[in-house]
Amino acid sequence: MAIPLTYVARNLWARRLTTALTAGGLALVVFVFGTVLMLDAGLKKTLVSTGEYDNVVVIRKGAETEVQSSIDRNQAGIMEMHPAVAMGGDGRPLASRETVVLISLEKIGSNKPSNVVIRGVSPSGLVLRPQVRLVEGRMFNPGSSEIIVGSSIAKGFSGTQIGEHLRFAQRDWTVVGRFDAGSSGFDSEIWGDVDQLMQSFRRNSYSSMVVRLAQTDLFSRFAADIDVDPRLTEEAKREQTFYSDQSKALSTFINILGLTLSTIFSIAAMIGAMITMYASVANRVAEIGTLRALGFKRINVLGAFLLEALLLGLVGGIVGIGCAALMQFASFSTTNFQTFADLSFRFILTPAIVVKTLAFSMAMGLIGGFLPAMRAARMNIVDALRTR
Repeated sequence: MAIPLTYVARNLWARRLTTALTAGGLALVVFVFGTVLMLDAGLKKTLVSTGEYDNVVVIRKGAETEVQSSIDRNQAGIMEMHPAVAMGGDGRPLASRETVVLISLEKIGSNKPSNVVIRGVSPSGLVLRPQVRLVEGRMFNPGSSEIIVGSSIAKGFSGTQIGEHLRFAQRDWTVVGRFDAGSSGFDSEIWGDVDQLMQSFRRNSYSSMVVRLAQTDLFSRFAADIDVDPRLTEEAKREQTFYSDQSKALSTFINILGLTLSTIFSIAAMIGAMITMYASVANRVAEIGTLRALGFKRINVLGAFLLEALLLGLVGGIVGIGCAALMQFASFSTTNFQTFADLSFRFILTPAIVVKTLAFSMAMGLIGGFLPAMRAARMNIVDALRTR
């Protein structure tokens, strides 16, 4: 015969103040734990959504980022004429020769400099990224000193509004448009004509190439042919895989930092839950004796107090995840450790994160309530009834 759940819930309600204080401590830990998971999920979604599955990024072997890579014109010509590359409506390969460099711009508000990605793209660059669309102004004209900026750049950096000018690479560049890339990594970039940017930065080679596959299953053939061709020193990755790899260093840092903070805070929260449960046991000695006298076994008392601790953890978890959910309205900007460029992304709450945080909170409550529950279960009936 188990002790009713309503009895357990009423005991928590009877001690509303201590329940609220303990649940608040648990909620704080859950908030930290949940926001870290949401931050990591937002980072991964931002970078993975940057790529298209049928797009392939080609960079030099051994290079981890486009900034470190170089592809000469002859190699670019060989790769874009591969049979696996799709052809556009104009009969030309769907390929974009691109150059990627970093410049320093001042952030709005703080006036502190931060690295920003400048991407030179070919005319096919916009076609290859259907998630990128102009929302204000117009596209830059090929062969001109015109640029378009991502929405995150326009919001966070000075001199990036339409009609304003940026000076870099010994030239003045006019902002003629703003684009939205669907909260992907491209929102944190500035785009311009690849040939003009290469000339200004005095570069003789491209940083990367992006090609569209004619068929999804041709990737293995394309990658293998590039790998064995003696004229080429490049490697190919699906665009989604390439940008996912760019998040590994920052994702690892976020997870380690979050785990460390959550561990430290959770110890304090579990101690608080333990103190609350010990106080509950001390105040209910006679009540525990009565339960035993009515026929409830030690295991029933143990289960009741563990269930009480679980409910305490659940309350703290619901409050904590509720507060963490509000972070979805905020955006976060930091330096990507892989590329050393500024990257903006949002907190994202997923069902998996909700389950993980609630499980974490209930586990803290269970661990904190285990010893007090054991003490309650071990009480002698006669000794407990004598306290009445």
